[in-house]
Amino acid sequence: MQQYQVTGMSCAACSARVEKAVSSLEGVTSCNVSLLTNSMAVEGSASASEIIEAVKHAGYGASLKGAEKSSFSAENLSPEKEIHQLKNRLLASLCLLIPLMYLSMGHVMFQAPLPEFFNHNPLGIAFMQLLLSAVIMLINQKFFISGGKGLLHKAPNMDTLVAMGSGISFLWSIIILFSMTKQPDSAMQKLHSLYFESAAMILTLITVGKLLEARSKGKTTDALKALI
Repeated sequence: MQQYQVTGMSCAACSARVEKAVSSLEGVTSCNVSLLTNSMAVEGSASASEIIEAVKHAGYGASLKGAEKSSFSAENLSPEKEIHQLKNRLLASLCLLIPLMYLSMGHVMFQAPLPEFFNHNPLGIAFMQLLLSAVIMLINQKFFISGGKGLLHKAPNMDTLVAMGSGISFLWSIIILFSMTKQPDSAMQKLHSLYFESAAMILTLITVGKLLEARSKGKTTDALKALI
């Protein structure tokens, strides 16, 4: 039995696709993929290069356990590094999301005062929302990279749904912003049709979920190692 490290998986659909791709190879008698440990156990006469190529063709990365230590992969992070990376992403996203929510909803829902520059300046508010949400999307670009890869390989995953939800909200808001510049007289009314904060909120909330998931996976993996 050969043990492999698999990278790029984000949900159960990913592990099922990897398992299906490897199981379809000639000579493979058994294939078990673990999303929890990002690992794969394969039995059969198929060569390691064929198995790795099948995983890559499915849209993910793979390497023989032990061999992956000799080469660094951005996707192949230790649980501690992954948690640290997610914490940084979440903190940066929250620092930008708070003023974004204040600009988009604070002055409407709570009658909160705005800086002098934004008073009676809907285009200024809209462009600032665009800037803040664009930076949040850049911070969380991993959702778009992973989701895009899944879509290109005809294997959409959870990241694909997240990227689509956030991306469509952002693109729709850009269209509305463009119409605001064409019709300044109705800009204040159209300000309420912007969804830049939704695009940013989706990514931030899912990042919270990813962080909690990474912590749980780390604890479970440590428990399994101790048990073994």
